Amino acid sequence: MARIKGAIMTRKRRKKILKAAKGYWGSKSKHFKMAKQAVMKSGNYAFAGRKMKKRDFRRIWITRISAQAKINGMNYSTLVNGLKKAGIDLNRKMLSEIAVADSAAFAELCTKAKAAL
Repeated sequence: MARIKGAIMTRKRRKKILKAAKGYWGSKSKHFKMAKQAVMKSGNYAFAGRKMKKRDFRRIWITRISAQAKINGMNYSTLVNGLKKAGIDLNRKMLSEIAVADSAAFAELCTKAKAAL
């Protein structure tokens, strides 16, 4: 059986890492060892960033709902509790869109929530 050398796969593996590190500053985009470390670190940052994005959006939605609820004489927690008791099942994203785009409809939701409490 013929001997198989590993140069082809090694080059392929290294080219993949260096392609991912394209645009990095200094030798992080040129030298394999430093590029590999930088790509691994950036992958970790990207993974964490995808989780943080969800938290950030939820925080924004809650802030918008809370601000509009205060205008209508309620706070966020009583509004959400009242909506749940009234059987109005809207998620925070939709509630915040209503709060931003249509304040009259949001005021109507607030009155229904107050009535359910």
